[in-house]
Order: sequence, then structure tokens, then C-alpha cells
Amino acid sequence: MALWLGITLIVVALIGGVAIGFYAARQYMMKYLKENPPINEQMIRVMMAQMGRKPSEKQVRQMMAQMNKFQDK
Repeated sequence: MALWLGITLIVVALIGGVAIGFYAARQYMMKYLKENPPINEQMIRVMMAQMGRKPSEKQVRQMMAQMNKFQDK
């Protein structure tokens, strides 16, 4: 009887650890991406300048809106 109780507690602890670890990792990544977005307006300006274009502010904002829309999906 004590063997089954021990095995059950190990399995429950393993499942709980995986769930808590997943939740903690997800929260950490969401916070990290919010503080350090993958692409910002300055990066878009540099990228367009490297392609030989001088972007207007409207174009930069449109591209940021598209990036944010894509990131939310």
C-alpha cells in the first residue's frame, strides 16, 4: 500500500512540476519579449535605408503595425 502511495505522489509531483515550469517559462518569455521587442522602429529605418529607401514616418508606422499584427497572431 505504501508503494502505491509513493508512486502516486511521485507522479503528481512530476506533473505539478512540469505545469509550474511551463507556466513560469511562458511568463518569463512574455515579459522578455515585451521589454525587448524583436523589431523596433529604428531597426525598420535602418533596414529600409540599407535597401536604398528613405522611409517616411507613415511607412515606418505602417510596417510596425503590420509587425505587431503578425506578432499578436
